[in-house]
Amino acid sequence: MFNYEYPPLGGGGGVVHQYLADELSRRGNQVTVITSQFGRLPSIEMREKVKILRVPVLFRRNQSAASLISMLSYFPTSLKAGLGLLKNRPFDLVHSMFAVPSAPSGLLASRLFGLPHVVSILGGDVYDPSKRLSPHRIGPLRLVVRNILERSNRIIGMSSDIVQRARQYYNLSKPITVIPHAIKKPNFEAVTRTELGFSPDEVLLVTVGRLVPRKRIPDLLHALRKIGGKARLVIVGDGPERKNLEGLSSSLGVSEKVTFMGYVDERTKLRVLRVADIYVAAPQHEGFGLVFIEAMAAGLPVVTYNNGGQADFLEDGKTGYLIELGDTEMLAQRIDELCHSPEARRDMGGYNLQAVKQYLIENCADRYEALYESVVLQPTPVTSLPDVVPFPRSSEPSADAKPLLKSLNK
Repeated sequence: MFNYEYPPLGGGGGVVHQYLADELSRRGNQVTVITSQFGRLPSIEMREKVKILRVPVLFRRNQSAASLISMLSYFPTSLKAGLGLLKNRPFDLVHSMFAVPSAPSGLLASRLFGLPHVVSILGGDVYDPSKRLSPHRIGPLRLVVRNILERSNRIIGMSSDIVQRARQYYNLSKPITVIPHAIKKPNFEAVTRTELGFSPDEVLLVTVGRLVPRKRIPDLLHALRKIGGKARLVIVGDGPERKNLEGLSSSLGVSEKVTFMGYVDERTKLRVLRVADIYVAAPQHEGFGLVFIEAMAAGLPVVTYNNGGQADFLEDGKTGYLIELGDTEMLAQRIDELCHSPEARRDMGGYNLQAVKQYLIENCADRYEALYESVVLQPTPVTSLPDVVPFPRSSEPSADAKPLLKSLNK
């Protein structure tokens, strides 16, 4: 498996990958992950029977967000590691998480050794409206992504929204299998607000994520300003926008009602969700939004925008409220309504506890295993490209990799 961000690096996409890798290995599958090196993380690690190989990348200075140079440098180092791995061990297939930057090395390595390739598209790798350099906006990069997707044996999308975006911007001729993100059943330990430094008299609003423009945290700060009563916004996560957000909360006069927790470990995140009242978020777009599932598992109502993959599983008026993107007035109104209605919070939270069961990793891993089995037994990609053919299993590089090398180097 290739993924440039694997926990503790990155966000939800990496977390889902870890859940999947752990569950697959628990079932007796041999799983190896090739990811980025960072700080003092070991270059080789065995975790939950999953072998993790970390390769050096350039200018990765932030645990929660990758630089452009670090993503570009992942290709040669991960490809080298992948080729060495495939040369010495028998594998059945290669699975890349993210069309870019993970899949170029995953696809090329699979071709060189005649293995089928599966790619998961997870959001920003195909569509991120907040980024000027998003692949869907850059012609050459869009062609690279399309080429990778068309030449892979299977494409997995985690929501109907991301499938629609992929078809819209990349003119794909092949089917995409939807397998939603999933979580392990969380271990919500008993904890009090006082233990975490919060007042028992406040209504706790919590949001979790990287502090980047796409998350539109300013919308939550503006909404908080309009909410009456004793509401406190707890922001869990870190990123390049933190200083700007701290300054904005001060200028809006809500800094006394905002807690920036920064990056926290998994246990602390679950403890915060456990004591919260409402989960709130205002992303410009989410490919899926794993943390919404975690919030539902904590029995929290969810208030967020309706633009993205979360619309597959969040239901307005049942799981919480879905708001039109950018409507901060309605965002504030709905949050305020829940702040003043413990009964509505209880009813929506109870509904979420039942709805979330279908998104546990055990159920989704069944679908991955079925897909893996089908692609190993019938690896031919569904595509019109003439040079994409099934390759014989071999320990030596295939001659059919030459057209792919040429296309990737154009």
